[in-house]
Amino acid sequence: MKTMFNKHRVAVEAPPAVLAVRAVRRRARLWVVALLLLLGTGMAVALGIGPVRIPPADVLEIVGHKLRGQPTEGPLAQIVWGTRLPRVLMATLAGACLSVAGAVLQAVARNGLADPYLLGVNAGASTGVAFVALVAGAGGAMVLAGAALAGAVGAVALVITLGGLAGQRGPFRLILAGLAVGYMLTAVTNFLIFWSDSPEAARSVMFWLLGSLSSVQPAVLNSAAIAAFVGIGVLIAVAPILDALSSGDDSARAAGLNPERARFLVLIGTSAMVGVIVAGVGGIGFVGLVVPHLARRLVGGRHRAVLPVSALLGGALLLAADTIARTAVAPQEIPVGVVTGILGAPFLVLLLRRAITTGS
Repeated sequence: MKTMFNKHRVAVEAPPAVLAVRAVRRRARLWVVALLLLLGTGMAVALGIGPVRIPPADVLEIVGHKLRGQPTEGPLAQIVWGTRLPRVLMATLAGACLSVAGAVLQAVARNGLADPYLLGVNAGASTGVAFVALVAGAGGAMVLAGAALAGAVGAVALVITLGGLAGQRGPFRLILAGLAVGYMLTAVTNFLIFWSDSPEAARSVMFWLLGSLSSVQPAVLNSAAIAAFVGIGVLIAVAPILDALSSGDDSARAAGLNPERARFLVLIGTSAMVGVIVAGVGGIGFVGLVVPHLARRLVGGRHRAVLPVSALLGGALLLAADTIARTAVAPQEIPVGVVTGILGAPFLVLLLRRAITTGS
């Protein structure tokens, strides 16, 4: 057994609980390093894959020159830096945010099937974008981002309000309210598409609703980067609150928390982050559902470890899915939401089967 030193520098045996916590933290750090390497490798590979194949060494050279401010001309540099890099960065940021949001919502709702779809976040953001694009006729990147953000926050506020009509807002009520709001807003979005007198705009909104990273604008990418770093950073900082909420309201109160207030603030912050992301990539499902379960299998249930691992896993997963989406049937492109659905649906079946088997 390992030893510790007290204030008199006398060696004492470390309690088993302390050793177990240290082992979990060490394992989490190793997984973070491994996933960083995996994600970096995946980004280099993705930048080289496409109609024009570019070796990873050339990709790294181009990116290195650009980061050092050295002039790099030629068609390959334009393809890597101007065309593929914004898409790769957006896929990574979106995957990270959706995965972290899924982990947070599963903790708040105490339900392993929770994700941004379940609480109406994606539906609200989609309705906001569809309204602005099809009714108001606006198409600016920042306008769409603002509409998605307003729609997502509004949807979650409505979910929280409906979930509290019968008394305190418990997780089960939030889930039922989220399903109701999600179905309602999806119907509104479909009506707007049907009602639109612009087939081209309706078609573009439909493609966007399935998830797409085909045209990433700098303003949207910058907004997504800010939302990702601020949102994920804040959620990691409040990870102990998520641990308490996931253990139940009684445990949260024992830790000195007001579970209703904490749940409200966490949901609003998470929905704002997801709203900005959905504005840039559309409706992408299953990432927020699948990845948190994989992260917990790797590093346990502490959210201080689950959230960063979920972010890295989610970024790598959506990056791989988008690479498949743009190359599988080239020159045509598959909506990335279709790819994540194909990958995520079997996992959902396994979760349901496990829940039925264990009776949970």
